[in-house]
Amino acid sequence: MGEYTIENLRERTRGPVITDADEGYDEARKVYNAMHDRHPRVVVQCENTGDVMAAVGFAAANNLDLAVRGGSHSVPGFGTCDDGVVADLSPLRNVRVDPITRTARAGGGATWGDFNAATHAFGLATTGGIISTTGVGGLTLGGGIGYLARGLGLSCDNLISADLVTADGRFLTVSEKDHEDLFWALRGGGGNFGVVTSLEFRLAPVDTVYGGPMLFEMADGAAVLAGFRDLIKDAPEQLGGFPAFQLAPPLPFIPEDRHGDPFTLIVACWAGDPEQGEDEVNKFRQFAPVVAESVGQMPYPALNSAFDGLVPPGLQHYWKANFVTELTDDAIQAHLQHAPGLPAVNSTVHIYPIDGACHRVAADATAFAYREANFATVIAGMWPDPAQNDEGTKWVRDYYDAVAPHSEAGGYVNFMAGDDQGRVADNYKGNYERLVDVKRKYDPDNLFHLNQNIAP
Repeated sequence: MGEYTIENLRERTRGPVITDADEGYDEARKVYNAMHDRHPRVVVQCENTGDVMAAVGFAAANNLDLAVRGGSHSVPGFGTCDDGVVADLSPLRNVRVDPITRTARAGGGATWGDFNAATHAFGLATTGGIISTTGVGGLTLGGGIGYLARGLGLSCDNLISADLVTADGRFLTVSEKDHEDLFWALRGGGGNFGVVTSLEFRLAPVDTVYGGPMLFEMADGAAVLAGFRDLIKDAPEQLGGFPAFQLAPPLPFIPEDRHGDPFTLIVACWAGDPEQGEDEVNKFRQFAPVVAESVGQMPYPALNSAFDGLVPPGLQHYWKANFVTELTDDAIQAHLQHAPGLPAVNSTVHIYPIDGACHRVAADATAFAYREANFATVIAGMWPDPAQNDEGTKWVRDYYDAVAPHSEAGGYVNFMAGDDQGRVADNYKGNYERLVDVKRKYDPDNLFHLNQNIAP
């Protein structure tokens, strides 16, 4: 094979091929987490599958790092690299809904905002994330935790099929019937196996939900977390949401003199019969007095995008995470020791329930292994000023060190930091060796290594 140059790459693509000599390079190389200021050799803004195949081929032929960027939300900055190739899927944002079969197919660059806008027109949804600017592909490949998980399962549990380009340039459609080993690995195994260009999902009737944030005093945090833990395990599966810690943002429903104070929250989401919503969400009020709230009926996409304003592109991010089988009283005390020190209004800690429908999938049925865990915790350090990086990162690490003894060894790969590579086997537990086998088959040279990497 002869030399594969940038000019050859341009001849083979329809979308823009951008280098540092081109106008728009600095914008093209940006990612969501501003902590990562990297300079790729080339960014391919992929407008179709052929562009993806060309980008993969160019990286492989020139022995370059290949970063795959969907929604760009990767906290470790896996959507960019220095002196390598970025396959930017953001032009691939189309979502096609079939209301008869209750399915939808989303392009590899679609966000949950794109997806929800398309499916909500038909009163349908599937489990998405908490922030609507998150990429559909990245969230799903890591598992996919969100408001609807207790009732509908994880995003990956609702995946019917996926199209992808493999390391050797092949285009495959995978499902329960085709390339079953690869389909199994994609559901939780992250971006280790190829560039996913589209995803087909099963949808369910979800239109109006009842919920929103309820703020409690930090002094009542132990009662709120213990109350949520005890209530949610037997609650109807249509009741979602999660407890959290947050500095009060300057919003109209929060008393002005409390802006910036640390609070314990419950963000509620009832996705069943709207007439039941108020009664179900009111159960959270028994834990402690509510200081402020913004709760009511709303379209599901409104709740799924409610916190977008707190996490705009360009913040500094450093996160840690664990799965939790039992949220013990000691674990709650460890949270309350560190939560008041939240470094900025953008920072947060969420404790997502992952029981209900998530537990009805066997631990080895998909790559997502922690099916007996009841919660997934994320300590999401986010702040606008790079001068806070040392202080903010220390807060996340100290917090993580305090709660880790009360947690499982592994965590949700979508919440992992760049320095969590040593935890990959723990994150997949009993599924790890099977994932290694699939990796060896489809990516033996580890072209797709900019991720929580499963080494072949």
